[in-house]
Amino acid sequence: MRQSIFFRNFLITALIVLVSFTLLGGLSTAWSYRLMTSEKKETMSNALREASRYITTQYIDDGFDLRDLNLNRTLAMISGVSGFDLIVADTEGVITASSDTDFRHIGKSIPGPALTAASSGGYNVILTTLGQIYPELRQAVGAPLTVGSGSEQYAYGFLFVSSDSSAFRQAWRHFTGMYILIAVNVMALTFVISFLTTKKQARPLNDMAAAARRFARGDFSTRVEDYGRLDEIGQLTLAFNAMADSLENSESLRREFIANVSHELKTPMTVISGFTDGILDGTIPTDDMTRYLDVISSETRRLSRLIASMLDMSRLQSEDSEAILQGSFDVAEVVGLALLSLDGKTGARGVEVNAVLPEEPVIVRGSKDSITQVAYNLIDNAIKFSSPGDAIGIEVWKQGPRVYVSVENSGETIPEEELPFIFDRFHKADKSRSEDRDGVGLGLYIVKTILDKHFEDVFVTSGGGVTRFVFTLSLI
Repeated sequence: MRQSIFFRNFLITALIVLVSFTLLGGLSTAWSYRLMTSEKKETMSNALREASRYITTQYIDDGFDLRDLNLNRTLAMISGVSGFDLIVADTEGVITASSDTDFRHIGKSIPGPALTAASSGGYNVILTTLGQIYPELRQAVGAPLTVGSGSEQYAYGFLFVSSDSSAFRQAWRHFTGMYILIAVNVMALTFVISFLTTKKQARPLNDMAAAARRFARGDFSTRVEDYGRLDEIGQLTLAFNAMADSLENSESLRREFIANVSHELKTPMTVISGFTDGILDGTIPTDDMTRYLDVISSETRRLSRLIASMLDMSRLQSEDSEAILQGSFDVAEVVGLALLSLDGKTGARGVEVNAVLPEEPVIVRGSKDSITQVAYNLIDNAIKFSSPGDAIGIEVWKQGPRVYVSVENSGETIPEEELPFIFDRFHKADKSRSEDRDGVGLGLYIVKTILDKHFEDVFVTSGGGVTRFVFTLSLI
């Protein structure tokens, strides 16, 4: 049977409370019994000593006879003060006086074991009927009545003090009953509080489980209600909702990516398919065939660039940032090589290049090949979006622990509303900036992805006829 975390937490709490109160109750009961027994023994022993001292004094000073009726009155008086029953017996164990006013115990004999225990002088309280003198078990302690001192000391009788044990047991049961009543009420209150608390704790977890099931069905819009908790459950709720936002955004980007890829593939595939069919079925005249084959070749190259860019994007996303940052290279050299590889394009478009590169090496952390691609893409974009006769500017400089690389071009600027989306996949700002349609909208996205893997930044500003891209790298 499946058990919820709510049920398990409640069960564990209940067991802990039950075991704790059971152990505490057992220890408290045993401790209270020993304490009450010790107090009772001390009280009875004190009463025995005081009564023995008084009787002995009367025996010596007044010549009390153990069978004197005045002794019975004396014992009755002591019993009224102490609350215990007293019995005096001669050396043979025959009762000669008692605190009972009806004299029903006089003449009875106390058994030998009781006399032996009394003669030990240890004031040990025992449960006994004193040889059926009492109808029920009583707590009793005895001691010999002695006169003289040293080796001349002798016993002239015995004194026993006893108490009804039922009163003691009743008091102990009353204490135990009160403890049990309090324990049961506390446990009941603890169980109720534990039940409500664990149920409240489990509610966000149940909500998360339900939300996760909806995620599995493709519903990424669901969220877990935030109850304003500041504990771990509250932090988990915030993290879960943040994850849900990320999943929803990723799903939106995935759908947009598929739609964009489909659109980018559809146009060249339609052109290639249409022109190829026209050539095969003779619709396109033979004299125009070369021109249409050039179009087919151009669209094929465009497909190749799109596929290559997508492969680059997939490779970059799978790279490990820690491994990337283990490498080092001269960024000035990398920018110079990228500029040299695009020398043919700058000449073909009639664009001048103003480069300000440090003469000494500028060693930075990262992947040389990846940053070469960043520099190549930015410089290539600057060339494409420059008009003939314009100049592009490239600069590398150090500032603090970082190196800054700037690439700028003159010409039409990027609209302000386009800037937040300039690094998105398949986003093209060339609708208003260029007549060139060869790009597939992944160049700047790849730039941003590479720099994110390096934990670096890239900025873009565009205004006053100048567009400028700046990215950072960390010095060794």
